[in-house]
Amino acid sequence: MPRRKLDVRRNQSVKLPNGRTVRITFINHPGAVIIAPFLNKDTVVMMRQFRPALKKYIYELPAGTLDPNERIATCARRELLEETGLLTKKLTKLGSIYPVPGYSTEIIHIFKAEELTLTQAQPEEYEVIETIPMTKQKVRKLLSQGKLMDAKSICTLAFCGWL
Repeated sequence: MPRRKLDVRRNQSVKLPNGRTVRITFINHPGAVIIAPFLNKDTVVMMRQFRPALKKYIYELPAGTLDPNERIATCARRELLEETGLLTKKLTKLGSIYPVPGYSTEIIHIFKAEELTLTQAQPEEYEVIETIPMTKQKVRKLLSQGKLMDAKSICTLAFCGWL
């Protein structure tokens, strides 16, 4: 079973900038990373991963949740290795996004990985992943066909200038 790192805060009192106080429910999230691993300037490694909540495979980039007190670059390197078997010599932070600010504190830190070496992937027991090297043309085709729907991956590819 996946490690649960989320904390649902129910019926919390929050004072708004206009002075009103409201009660909300939100997810307190430790933060996450996503990595665009480039084999070269023309090829990124995507994943086809089974997502049990959706009951289907989706295309996405490697990503994962921060462990307690873990540095974001350390998390990015760990997730890249676990999900793809790739090690990187060059990891560049491109930015950060709030994927669902209406109900979560989650922030996702976006990285680009280059100068890659392939080793053995180490997926979690609940992860079913196939890695697929893709060109910009293939990525754009998946998006236009509605087959690339993962918001964090779409944002990351946009940060990389691919979308």
